This record gives sequence, C-alpha cells and structure tokens, in this order.
Amino acid sequence: MPEDKHALIGHFQQMRRDLLAAIDGLTDDQLSGTTLDGWSVKDHLAHLALWDDLRTSEVERIAAGFDSAWRMSEEQTVALNDIAFSVRRGLSIAQVRWELATSHQRLLDAVSAATGRGLDASLYSEAALRSTHEAEHTAWITRWRGDQGA
Repeated sequence: MPEDKHALIGHFQQMRRDLLAAIDGLTDDQLSGTTLDGWSVKDHLAHLALWDDLRTSEVERIAAGFDSAWRMSEEQTVALNDIAFSVRRGLSIAQVRWELATSHQRLLDAVSAATGRGLDASLYSEAALRSTHEAEHTAWITRWRGDQGA
C-alpha cells in the first residue's frame, strides 16, 4: 500500500525541524570538533545529506518503474558510510549546510512528484522510503550537546 504523500512529506519536514533545532546555536568550532564518536556534528550533517540524495534517487527510480539500486548488505552499508565519511570530511561548514538544505529539498520534491509505485515502501531497500535515520542522528547530537553542556 502506498504511503500517503502529504504525511510522508510532513514526516521528513518534522525530522528536519528537529535536526535544525538540535544544532541551533552551535558555533563553527562546535560543529567541526570531532567529539561525537570520532565524527563531528558537521560529519553527521554531511552523512544525512548523502542519504537524502540516495533516498531521492530511489524515489525517482522506483517511481519511474525501476528497481532499487541500493540493495546492500550490512557490511556494504558500513563500507559506503566509511567512504562517504572520508571523502566528505573536508567539506566546509557552509557547503555541508548547503548540501543538507538542497538534498532535503530534492527529497521533498521527489516525494511530491512520486507516483503510487514510488510511494510503495515495500519496493525500497537500504535507503528506505520512510526512515527514522535522521531522528537517530538528531538524538545523538542532542545527547552530545547535553553531555557537553553546549
């Protein structure tokens, strides 16, 4: 059964509002310090932008009648995340903020334009249609802020 398009968009918008609230007021030093399990807050944001891009491509692909291109094992997912972390680590805070904003808008646009098939969550794999991935990272950042008194 297809996801409700408006509910799905609302889900992604709420998760983004929560994420932005979690990073609100952080300085550039706080965003770029590698204190969160070896990742900086900026690294988490770049990671989320990548997964928005992957999810967007899946929505467009599946809506067009094709199969998921991101069926990965747990090991492959870890390897992809490690590679992405390594290549995106040097991005500036300004670029990561841009990546986060534009990837999110592309996702919302793709969901908005999706066909019923594109809204069928059963056709997705690792880049799931309805995901709580962003909420997990928001929780980590929020917990880190609490621990740091930031």
